[in-house]
Amino acid sequence: MTYPMARDLPSLNALKAFEVAARLESVSQAADELHVTHGAVSRQIRQLEDELGVALFDKVGRGIQATVAGRQLRDACRDAFSGLREVCADIRQAEQQAPFLLACPGSLLARWFIPRLDRLNAELPELNLHLSASEGELDPRRAGVSATLLFAAPPWPADMQVYPLRQERIGPVFSPRYAGAARLQEQPAKALLNESLLHTQSRAQAWSDWARLQQLDPAQLKQGQGFEHLYYLLEAALSGLGVAIAPQLLVADDLATGRLLAPWGFVETQHQLGLWVPARQPQAAAQQLADWLTTQMQEPSA
Repeated sequence: MTYPMARDLPSLNALKAFEVAARLESVSQAADELHVTHGAVSRQIRQLEDELGVALFDKVGRGIQATVAGRQLRDACRDAFSGLREVCADIRQAEQQAPFLLACPGSLLARWFIPRLDRLNAELPELNLHLSASEGELDPRRAGVSATLLFAAPPWPADMQVYPLRQERIGPVFSPRYAGAARLQEQPAKALLNESLLHTQSRAQAWSDWARLQQLDPAQLKQGQGFEHLYYLLEAALSGLGVAIAPQLLVADDLATGRLLAPWGFVETQHQLGLWVPARQPQAAAQQLADWLTTQMQEPSA
């Protein structure tokens, strides 16, 4: 099939100006509806007449009336613009009803998001949120994903709209059931140099980052049992198997209930938790979610 070249059609602006003027039979009223000047509408109509080689209006008193050619074009424009409006409305409705697919680390989903999911659904019922979890490397550009929650350090890539939610804070945590719990609570942070530390492959540098922020030598740390994912690391700590390094956000609920202890507190890293959205996508739903997440993460228990 051969499609006509774009130059075979007059300017869309000219056609719109003509359609409104023909419908209202007034250039002045058309200018008011289009929020432009009388002269702008007149110029568009003249341009259209010159391009088509026919007169589209006759003057009738103080108004105008479409010629035979003008009536033909008016009816065609009316049908075309009506069809465009319907299609655009359908697209907007489909977009509003489509699921908002949020990708996030499995540990964040299990330990922070799911306990607050009922609240989110009650406060943002129109979001139609669907969740996708992974403990591997998340790709915020993956097809079909509306937004991604990521811990990362700026600067942000130009093709992503990033909504910063919270500065990452990490620190050592352990269960009161851990054999060395009572002893460690009375010791300074450097006492951890004598402990066999639980660690995770998904954040291999976390202990080293923490040690440097504490003015401790990372080379003196002793790596103990390793886990592939942060979720399993935290489960091990909760079971009393040792001292783990964790983001404060993911253990806030356990600290509040006493299931975990953090006697040395938490320190800020260069990473931020952000909501990453492809810049080409509509941002209204993402902004709404980002505002909700920011508010929730400011609560004391978070």
